[in-house]
Amino acid sequence: MSRRCTLGVDIGTSSAKGVLVADDGTVLATATRAHSVDRPETGQVEMDGRVWWDEFTAIARELLATTPDAAIAAVGVSGMGPCALLADADGEPVRPAILYGVDTRATEQLVSLTEELGADAIVERGGSALTTQAVGPKLRWVAEHEPEVYARARRLYMPASWLAARLTGAYVLDRHSASQCWPLYDLEAGEWYAPWWRQVAGDLEPPALLWAGDVAGTVTAEAAAETGLPEGTPVIAGTIDAWTEAVSVGAVAPGDLMLMYGTTMFLVATTDSAIRTPSMWTTAGTTPGSTSLAGGMATSGAITSWLRDLVGGDRDGGPGFAELTAEAAASGPGARGLLMLPYFAGERTPILDPDARGVVAGLTLDHTRGDLYRAALEATAYGVRHNVETLRDAGARIDRVVAVGGGTTGGLWTRIVSDVTGLTQEVPAVTIGASLGAAYLAACAVTDPAPSIADWNPIVETIAPDADAAADYDARWPLYRELYEATAPLVHALVRGTEAR
Repeated sequence: MSRRCTLGVDIGTSSAKGVLVADDGTVLATATRAHSVDRPETGQVEMDGRVWWDEFTAIARELLATTPDAAIAAVGVSGMGPCALLADADGEPVRPAILYGVDTRATEQLVSLTEELGADAIVERGGSALTTQAVGPKLRWVAEHEPEVYARARRLYMPASWLAARLTGAYVLDRHSASQCWPLYDLEAGEWYAPWWRQVAGDLEPPALLWAGDVAGTVTAEAAAETGLPEGTPVIAGTIDAWTEAVSVGAVAPGDLMLMYGTTMFLVATTDSAIRTPSMWTTAGTTPGSTSLAGGMATSGAITSWLRDLVGGDRDGGPGFAELTAEAAASGPGARGLLMLPYFAGERTPILDPDARGVVAGLTLDHTRGDLYRAALEATAYGVRHNVETLRDAGARIDRVVAVGGGTTGGLWTRIVSDVTGLTQEVPAVTIGASLGAAYLAACAVTDPAPSIADWNPIVETIAPDADAAADYDARWPLYRELYEATAPLVHALVRGTEAR
């Protein structure tokens, strides 16, 4: 007897993840494919979009093989973003995709576009100033640096829309993703702003706009043959992973804040109305009428992976994450006098400084790898606090915080974040994140009435701040803020010196 299911796949920065979910929310099977990004030059972060489809097909076939009685009712897609995957008129990529704000190549273009269009006009129409997160400057960078490539480009995709296109043939983009294509989208109108699209994107064809949970089309015969999915299966438009993760834990009501623990740390605060502030991102939400104020760090889990590899964790006999986490727990609050800035790939919100770099202060010969690992976890927690305080200062209400993502496992990282920020966090039963959210959105698209996310993914743990640890971190908080201000001029000079060579 067959079992009605939905399939969700998310393309992340370090891996693609898929999940097969029954109608009642039971996770029947999961699959993962690890990958890495390309960094051709300092500040450039790319990925071959064809890999996304290869991984999707492999994950789909693996999930279907592990659950032969699954009857796929719909497919959900999700992915990192905002990215810029340029393709020709046939939908074939003309160059690797330029990733989200971790790619800082277009700093000159964002400055020139801001001058060209007007800073106030950009914020008024699109909700946010141009930063390294914005798609428009990256399109301008390709047009200026790779004119022959750009001349062949006709379409703009992100990971979710690329998968939807390969599955259905539809050229669409969800409105949330579009709202991060600054300055191409009119936030209030909910449509592309044609004059700026022509001025910035040129001959690119604007994709049709849907909401994240809308059905983009159905699986074609060709896609069915490649993936094993039944021809005619509905596929939703999908959206950017952080917002799909918010869906996966039900953090989508005004006053909710989603904290995504991953390669990068991301925060999504759902708001009553569009709140504009210079150092955060104002966007559309995942459903009609919804808005959010968001922030994202350039590195978080990426630092812990770097440290693990640095101390031999990528080789036989080296420490894994569990061992390093235990050593960091033994180090204790304050990492025995270490203080780190987590800006190892520049920083996105709230300092918007692509030339920021990581700093470790207080090192002695007595410090251990566990101290360094603890300092890295605390650095990301301070970064979260900086973002949270900026959200609140802008007028965002934070009544409830839900944690999601791979970094929630083990307990130490979430504990440190609660102690540093003073926030109580809720942790759901399933923290695999965006792939589950994609599967849920797909289920909602084909089920009446729609299932409840509280039934699919109930809260199972609450992490409240420890008063003593919170007091220690409160005392160190001004030092964290001062460390950036004190070292930024030196770091910027080092960056300029490196670029000059």
